Amino acid sequence: MDKYLIDSHKLLYHPRRVSDWLAGKTVYPIYAEIALTRVCNHRCVFCSMDFLGYRPLFLDAGVLCRRLSEMGRLGLKSVMYAGEGEPLLHKEAARIIRQTRRAGLDVAITTNGVFLRPELCDRILADVSWIKVSINAGTPGTYARIHRTKPADFETVFRNMAHAARLKRRLGLHTALGMQTVLLPENRAEVETLARRAKTAGLDYLVVKPYSQHPLSRTRLYRGVNYRRDYSLSERLSRLNDARFNVVFRLETMQRWDAKAKGYSCCYGLPFWTYVDAAGDVWGCSRFIGDKSFLYGNLLRSSFRSIWKGAPRLRSLRRRVDLRRCNFNCRLDEVNRYLWRLRHPPEHVNFI
Repeated sequence: MDKYLIDSHKLLYHPRRVSDWLAGKTVYPIYAEIALTRVCNHRCVFCSMDFLGYRPLFLDAGVLCRRLSEMGRLGLKSVMYAGEGEPLLHKEAARIIRQTRRAGLDVAITTNGVFLRPELCDRILADVSWIKVSINAGTPGTYARIHRTKPADFETVFRNMAHAARLKRRLGLHTALGMQTVLLPENRAEVETLARRAKTAGLDYLVVKPYSQHPLSRTRLYRGVNYRRDYSLSERLSRLNDARFNVVFRLETMQRWDAKAKGYSCCYGLPFWTYVDAAGDVWGCSRFIGDKSFLYGNLLRSSFRSIWKGAPRLRSLRRRVDLRRCNFNCRLDEVNRYLWRLRHPPEHVNFI
């Protein structure tokens, strides 16, 4: 059971915000993804953000903490720290995470897990709703080839996450601890091994997801990958599920990738989220980083309120997004399907 709705969406739990949007009102985002840095210690072969160059750029912690308090007052509900680089390489990551929680926001981290060392974990775990580690193989050798790093990182990640699991149990925390793997030809034979390791380490879940080609990514290794031969893997992995551990095999998402069918013809989801890059620029969508028509403003120079209500964002929303420029299975895919059905209901909807 996918109890976290990872292969679905959660916008239906925010009916008032959706109702305001349907009525044409300005709504503030529910969720923000923030890149603390553009630096990364890995060079994954499938990296969608490789076009940004992994430059040594770090978001100003002082300004960000002030903006987070403002964003919380305006209606933001959650922040995921991920983005262009490894968020835990930011020297003030712990301070930022603590302030995010103090601002009343739910906090999540997507990380490669190498720097989630026990001393850092002990400082941040109680403030975090979930941590998801990107780990794309079940053995050190394959992991090193896909992440383009040293094999020892593989065991480092498992040691770090096992410590987090023990700490969670000892303190009685509700932090969800998970791993995520992008299913690739090189690792498909190791997914079961990875799932067993994750379960043994005391984690809550493993997500198995399809690749999604970012149109700006330099790598083109997997743009033609097909998952039809992997559908049966879902049933095999489900045998590992129990009350404490779950494999979330994103079968429907894989099927949509293979079919290349969206089910909607415009992007309605942009008002409900935002992306902040490591330079503080606020974007309508991470797919369009570099396209100034999707640049709303900069958090280091302006308040979030002025950015969200400013002319650049309003002009951007009036533009009809060309979905042919978007990648399949983007973060807003399920949200867009939901909003499209609300805006374009079928006949007989009153017969509930």
